[in-house]
Amino acid sequence: MKTTRVTKKAEAVIPTASMADIAFLLIIFFMVTTVHELDKTSVNLPLAKSREETAVGSAIVILGSLGNGQYEYKFSDGENMSRQIPGPDALFLEASLLIARDPDKQFIVKADGDVRFEKIDELLDNLRKADVRKVLLLTHQAIDVESRQ
Repeated sequence: MKTTRVTKKAEAVIPTASMADIAFLLIIFFMVTTVHELDKTSVNLPLAKSREETAVGSAIVILGSLGNGQYEYKFSDGENMSRQIPGPDALFLEASLLIARDPDKQFIVKADGDVRFEKIDELLDNLRKADVRKVLLLTHQAIDVESRQ
């Protein structure tokens, strides 16, 4: 008597139940480790002897030199990426709107070291007209060699 053996072929099964968990963990990992910068404008900052920490969420005003007497103005409200604005008059409008929402908002001026002081003065005048009370000038800290000896 001949017996036939019934064999079941083993099928390769990819466990998909845990893939959703892995995808969720990867999403959380990338959300936590991603760094958001408000401004990536490269400027040649002037040097200063003292340093003061700035508050997180401060508005940022960037004045960069493009060469040939041309300047680049950018503005960030401290929550979003900096965007280009036409000039100091547009800065006045942006600062006025921001100060209307938060009168104690701190502003950081990031000006290129090659920018003529008249342009920085014009920028500061527009901030003053917008009733900005707290303005900090962004600089690099100079290393005092004499005090270390």
